[in-house]
Amino acid sequence: SPPSPSFFSWSFPQTHHTQSSFLNTPMASVVPDNLAREQYVYLAKLAEQAERYEEMVQFMEKLVVGATPAGELTVEERNLLSVAYKNVIGSLRAAWRIVSSIEQKEEGRKNEEHVVLVKEYRSKVETELSDVCASILKILDSNLVPSAKSSESKVFYLKMKGDYHRYMAEFKAADERKAAAEDTMLAYKAAQDIALADLAPTHPIRLGLALNFSVFYYEILNQSDKACSMAKQAFEEAIAELDTLGEESYKDSTLIMQLLRDNLTLWTSDADQLDEP
Repeated sequence: SPPSPSFFSWSFPQTHHTQSSFLNTPMASVVPDNLAREQYVYLAKLAEQAERYEEMVQFMEKLVVGATPAGELTVEERNLLSVAYKNVIGSLRAAWRIVSSIEQKEEGRKNEEHVVLVKEYRSKVETELSDVCASILKILDSNLVPSAKSSESKVFYLKMKGDYHRYMAEFKAADERKAAAEDTMLAYKAAQDIALADLAPTHPIRLGLALNFSVFYYEILNQSDKACSMAKQAFEEAIAELDTLGEESYKDSTLIMQLLRDNLTLWTSDADQLDEP
């Protein structure tokens, strides 16, 4: 999904994110239950190529429900699930930002009739956002987090859990926003504890966690100092060990390091503007 106007955020990997209530497509009733894992993977890739991400979600969800808790997902399967959901949620988050911006403009124009219509429309988008987040969070809690064995998998899924609670916090208000923020913090903190102990500073999943965790501090908690220190520390620790980086993850890791640096540049310039008289 495109980065939001004020920050960059990363979800793994960019190249590859139970039937859910939010999927009201004709396809929803005909996803077969009895295919082999390889067939669900193939269909998910097919749906990805066709940019039919709701169906991609369904295929991967069928695979997950059939595969866990008996066994972990492969890296490929994990990435396909992440991309499927990332694309579905990404278009909804973009829609919500656009509608919210229009709502503010209409309120500024004192156009009450339009304001009522826009608020109703925003509410509809928010219901869809809630449904998508609830769907993946249920899968994470019921299947993926409990069955994760490796530290890498645990961090990946806990980071993902934090991401979707963060997306909830973006549009919720009052107590619901506070609860979503608390759930985000718990998931990211659990992921961070494992990542700092078991994953190298250059590991793309550890870097991606630092990126998204720092965005959470900046955007949701409005703690810009903490956001900057977290991003800076992750960047500097990775730079110090750059020579140990394997060829297979070099591209992913250096891209996320660039995003960390871009955010730091943006956030420090915002702070400088606020400090000016």
